[in-house]
Amino acid sequence: MPRPRPTTALLLLPSALLLTACAGTSSAGTSVGGAGGGTDGKGSLTLNVGDQRGGSEAVLRAAGELDDLHYKIRWSTFTSGPPLLEAINAKAVDLGAVGNTPPVFAAGAGSKISVVAASHGGAAGDTILVPDDSPLKKPQDLKGKSVAVAQGSSAHFQLIASLRKAGLDFRDVKVKYLQPADALAAFTSGKVDAWAVWDPYTSQVLRSDKGRVLTDGDGVVNGLAFQAAAPGALADKKKAAAISDYLKRLRRAQDWVYKHPQAWAKVWAKDTGLPYDVALDAVKRTNGTRVPVAVDKNVVRSEQEIADTFTELKLIPRRIDFGDYVDTRFNGGLPPSTTEPRTYRKES
Repeated sequence: MPRPRPTTALLLLPSALLLTACAGTSSAGTSVGGAGGGTDGKGSLTLNVGDQRGGSEAVLRAAGELDDLHYKIRWSTFTSGPPLLEAINAKAVDLGAVGNTPPVFAAGAGSKISVVAASHGGAAGDTILVPDDSPLKKPQDLKGKSVAVAQGSSAHFQLIASLRKAGLDFRDVKVKYLQPADALAAFTSGKVDAWAVWDPYTSQVLRSDKGRVLTDGDGVVNGLAFQAAAPGALADKKKAAAISDYLKRLRRAQDWVYKHPQAWAKVWAKDTGLPYDVALDAVKRTNGTRVPVAVDKNVVRSEQEIADTFTELKLIPRRIDFGDYVDTRFNGGLPPSTTEPRTYRKES
């Protein structure tokens, strides 16, 4: 999750703030922290949770959901979803939040992960941005142009889906695989024609008057984000019980965000270094729209489409059955995945 203000401030994003789609929302990147980056709770059991700056820990703390833990949470901080899933596969982390695309790449690589929870949000913050003075006016104009995107991120699939909707093929553009900090520098210096990215990068670029939206993910991508867990942790009864409790707390915290968007934007801004107005814009577009939903057949079908698309393009090495990477035991009482995202509300 990025930040500073106009012009030159755009080039000063803290590297620790590179996040997924998140809350998910995900992207490729490297870990900026290891296990032992802070512990909450009490008791003999420790749940190792992977997180991103301004992510699950921040929202749980803001909502008061870390006040009465009967187990410990040891937080590890990562820049994005892919390295977090690598840590889950390596059994260094029990659980963590990622976007809709990293689990597909992890599964394609044969990683041992299980998707245990989902949320559905708006996709207006998932965008393809172009500079304000760009001659590009519609997605079809991207043909032959250079586009920056983080490989394996939710933006990666959003770019593919947006091109297909415009009647173009992924091979019709010159893809530049860049992590967000490098992509931002390339975008603002004119080294690429467009940038496929997610919030809060979208909100920051728009607030800085350095770019505009060529197209966004509404009606193009599924708007899903996930909690993924290590199969070994799920096989441990005590850890599985702690994971169940953790997911319930996270759902309550997401409800708190919806009811207190401005309060959350202040917390998020402080935790990440985002300017408050950028944080609030991102809450309105994306972060505050999330609804916890069941990991059901619709989720599996939608993610299978993403997996098959990447397989077809030979961007993952083998076809996977996404259903093999899902654990539905924590679905109880949740609405189906077809539930509409929330819309922004002002606090009274």
